[in-house]
Amino acid sequence: MKLDGYNAFCRSLTHTHHVVQWGGAHVWKVGTKVFAIADVVEGKLHVTFKVSDLSFDILKSEPGCRPAPYLASRGLKWIQRTDATSMSDHALKDYLRESHRLAALNLTKKMRRDLGFDHAAK
Repeated sequence: MKLDGYNAFCRSLTHTHHVVQWGGAHVWKVGTKVFAIADVVEGKLHVTFKVSDLSFDILKSEPGCRPAPYLASRGLKWIQRTDATSMSDHALKDYLRESHRLAALNLTKKMRRDLGFDHAAK
């Protein structure tokens, strides 16, 4: 996956917006919560995303993946895919969808309702 493909995919998810921050990283948020971060390092796209506890335990030692610098060291369950050695672009998109969902769960009840995530909470 290239940076343009990453940005196009994240843009396709609901209620997202894009900012470039932290020294040029492409950061995607749902509401106010970050769900994906990408940067090009030595010509390779590094994508960082939020995962479940189980996914973190599985992915942290897979080739081409690692606990996300800064985030995982603070006890957060974030993985960084550094290349497609063990995770295809298709699988990466699945993880990005899940990261989007997990981030949306951390929005306030009001924001989730306003964005249409909590249809039953009206």
